Amino acid sequence: MKVLILTHGTRGDVQPYAALALALQNAGHHAVLAAPAASASLAEPHNLPFAPVHDGPNTLLDAPHIRQAIETNYRGLAGKKVALQVMRASKPLMARVFTDMVTVAQAGADLVVHGPSIPGHRIAEALGVPAVAALLQPVWVPTASFANPMIPLPLPRALNRASYLPFRMMLRSFGAVADKMLDLPRRRGRHDFLRRPDGGPATVLHGFSRHLLPPGTDYPAWVHTTGFWFLPAASTWRPPEDLAAFLAAGAPPVYIGFGSMAGTDPHRIGRVVTDAIRLTGMRAVLVSGWGGIAVDDLPARTEEVFVLDQAPHDWLFPRMAVIVHHGGSGTTGAALASGRPQVICPFVADQPFWAARAHAAGVASAPLPQRHLTAQGLAAAIRQATGEETMARRAGQLADAIRGEDGTKSAITVLESLA
Repeated sequence: MKVLILTHGTRGDVQPYAALALALQNAGHHAVLAAPAASASLAEPHNLPFAPVHDGPNTLLDAPHIRQAIETNYRGLAGKKVALQVMRASKPLMARVFTDMVTVAQAGADLVVHGPSIPGHRIAEALGVPAVAALLQPVWVPTASFANPMIPLPLPRALNRASYLPFRMMLRSFGAVADKMLDLPRRRGRHDFLRRPDGGPATVLHGFSRHLLPPGTDYPAWVHTTGFWFLPAASTWRPPEDLAAFLAAGAPPVYIGFGSMAGTDPHRIGRVVTDAIRLTGMRAVLVSGWGGIAVDDLPARTEEVFVLDQAPHDWLFPRMAVIVHHGGSGTTGAALASGRPQVICPFVADQPFWAARAHAAGVASAPLPQRHLTAQGLAAAIRQATGEETMARRAGQLADAIRGEDGTKSAITVLESLA
């Protein structure tokens, strides 16, 4: 079976799809990952067939005013104005992305798997093959059990299902771009990736764990919540000698990293983080990511703090005492699988949802929103996460359940049933 996987976004957005491609390859299928050119490093160590596409809206993320608006959830009038600017600028950029993906698809496929912002269902329709929407957040398929996690306001339960509609409607502008590239009839409902061309429900994969969702989630049978999709460290990867020496030199440290979140004031966050570590008296591994934590006043390694660009989560996290992170879906899943307690400092989007769910599951302290983060508050949360036996025990129990799902294997079983 030849599977074309279409996705876009930052590293954390793309990595789960790379994990699915690798699992398909290991199961004897041929998987091609079409993703931003900047994410090629995810595929190369695993010898995954990779089709680079334009980096699209990722190129906007370095603009300070756009970064600030994104990471404050477009609050206030100024934020709303920037949101409109981003939408206008993103449309022609996504047109370049879609053009590249249509070109990649000309090589053919038996099945198209795509992220929600990609009109992969229309590309699959042009190829005459099934499409599967692969979703990393529970923000697209309506449920009555909880409101759309991307809605930052409390809603009455009666509006839970309706709260999912605006985000699906947002994708119509991108769908209109795809219409111009594909020689397909403009049928009713063509922009709804939850529907097949014949109007029936499309197969959906949820690349996250049911164990973290609120109880009573009423997803239909065509939605498969498989568990998280983890990309393992490459077989050739070895930890740097100085990192291995640091870990061996003392008690397990605190991990602190905010992934691809660039941060609106990384120097403030850097001061908060380093002050919090001093208050706890613990050692720490700081991962700078895209610059969310600036620690220019620290050497790369001291006896207490080790500064790192990145390392595979499946290797690093189990060696930590507690994991402090931003609450992205992939990082949350990796932290859960490691069995370590967590402190989550959400920035934006679905991150507050995952932070709240990890806390409700008993594996994380109460969420600490990044914009309100203080050294004293972070130090207190770290002490709680490392000091509560019940949290450590629950983290271990939930890790067993998360790993037991084997999300990519479950996803492949669903995909094979469609071929």
